[in-house]
Amino acid sequence: MSQFVINIIFVGLSFALYFGIAIWARAGSTSDFYVAGGGVHPVLNGMATGADWMSAASFISMAGLLAAGGYGASSYLMGWTGGYVLLAMLLAPYLRKFGKFTVPDFIGDRFYSKTAAMVAVACLIIASTTYVIGQMTGAGVAFSRFLEVDNNTGLIIAAFVVFFYAVLGGMKGITYTQVAQYVVLIIAYTIPAVFISLELTGNPIPGFGMFSTHTESGLPLLTKLDQVVTDLGFASYTADVPNKLNMVLFTLSLMIGTAGLPHVIIRFFTVPKVADARWSAGWALVFIALLYFTAPAVGSMARLNLLDTIYPQGVNEPALEYDQRPDWMRTWEQTGLIKYNDLNGDGRIQMYNDSGLGAAELALTNAETEGGDVGAATTAVDAARVLHDLEAEGRFADAGWAGNELDVNNDILVLANPEIAQLPPWVVGLIAAGGLAAALSTAAGLLLAISSAISHDLIKGHFNPNITDKGELMAARISMGVAILIATWLGMNPPGFAAQVVALAFGIAGASLFPALMMGIFSKRINNVGAIAGMLTGLFTTLVYIFMYKGWFFIAGTANLPDTAEYWILGVSPLSFGAIGALLNFAVAFAVSYGTKAPPREIQKLVESVRYPRGAGGAIDH
Repeated sequence: MSQFVINIIFVGLSFALYFGIAIWARAGSTSDFYVAGGGVHPVLNGMATGADWMSAASFISMAGLLAAGGYGASSYLMGWTGGYVLLAMLLAPYLRKFGKFTVPDFIGDRFYSKTAAMVAVACLIIASTTYVIGQMTGAGVAFSRFLEVDNNTGLIIAAFVVFFYAVLGGMKGITYTQVAQYVVLIIAYTIPAVFISLELTGNPIPGFGMFSTHTESGLPLLTKLDQVVTDLGFASYTADVPNKLNMVLFTLSLMIGTAGLPHVIIRFFTVPKVADARWSAGWALVFIALLYFTAPAVGSMARLNLLDTIYPQGVNEPALEYDQRPDWMRTWEQTGLIKYNDLNGDGRIQMYNDSGLGAAELALTNAETEGGDVGAATTAVDAARVLHDLEAEGRFADAGWAGNELDVNNDILVLANPEIAQLPPWVVGLIAAGGLAAALSTAAGLLLAISSAISHDLIKGHFNPNITDKGELMAARISMGVAILIATWLGMNPPGFAAQVVALAFGIAGASLFPALMMGIFSKRINNVGAIAGMLTGLFTTLVYIFMYKGWFFIAGTANLPDTAEYWILGVSPLSFGAIGALLNFAVAFAVSYGTKAPPREIQKLVESVRYPRGAGGAIDH
């Protein structure tokens, strides 16, 4: 049986399960659509939250970034994990006690302003739409490989699947679908990792295997990996980061962005009681930890397996002949996510740190053939060649290497890892189903947050307060469908890898919504004018900074500055600016609030009732 058929079987069975759940759990009311009727068991809600959390960014892209960036990419792990703890243990219980299941609803009531709610709706839609782009990108990657179609076709298939069960079932369908998706994705993630850890180290627990002895060399695995990557001119895998400020800001941006994500906050309203919300938060942390404990090992082992494939006799011996490349590489080439360019004409695959020579050569070729600044491209090639010839004391130049010849998309490393390690075909089929489950589960949750913001907060809350339950449900489904179309279109031209796009979304959420939530819960003095000014400041400064480097509205070719460290203001990357935006949000909100009239007394009493158990008459405790 071919690998394609096995993939179809695994993916087809998982999709049949999702469709069956969607039909069974079809939402018949807005309560079912928004919060699954409020009757989900805490353990099941914890599992669904875990699936919602472990998106394409976690499952597909994070380990790829860890593989490529080593210790420097650990910010993703620290930021997302810390952010969840901040959300689950600090914000969510208070928001649940307040009784408002959408972020704009809470902000509108707490800051006694429809304008504040409208601003929150805009912030939510922008952040969630950016987040969805990352999920659709990841789903497109998975579909393109395992169904052997191009990336855009895979993305369209993913959009159709999400549309079916999310639009039909709403939160009720999404929740129980995500329970199934969690089971699929965690099995798919851990089983290959166990096999690979056993193969490389003899240790069946990947998290421990990463710190065990590499069986073939007799060296600690990380020492062996450091040796291989440094011999190829790359920075040591375990090397410290040069820009600690940017790393701290990036980690903080991920944390506060995570805590401000509306699609996870809604989760705490799907259980019957506040106590159940706390229990489901704890269970979700357990379920999330299973993958996050494994991801660093998957990343490091994937990097080592890839380099061992390219240099089967060691990095000091001739590289793999292109004609002898393994089947998995041939298959991924068809998706366009692995690209080979024989720069020196020797028919072998040189993969190493070439100081940017390969990319400069490609840019020059494009300028000559498609029109462009040939002079500037030539200058860039000359500069890169000088640096290249100095790498490894000239060893690369002496060997006749003319630049890095293999471009491997970070998003494929987890998906390709079982094939690289030559694991059984059924394991490859399993990882296919798991990757798709991870991407689709989070995409559905985000789309629900967008649709609820439009139908509940915007249409019912402002434009048509008397809309019927049936009409609101229809508006929610239509808005979700439109959001899917927009996310699909943007996913065809994403501004980065899946995890990078998600990081941008977290920065936007952290700069705009998180400060408003924190100040709304823990400060009685912040008024409506201050909250609105703070949110707008955080949103616009962060968006402008991101668009300057990523392109305006993520449209290719519209960036003002190259997205490289030497052009970042004070060394702060676009991925890290969310923390700066949040600080500006806090500063403006406090300055404006203390310069204007204090909130009404009843609002101050409401804040007190939510923060303190006794006398909580103003709070709505479900």
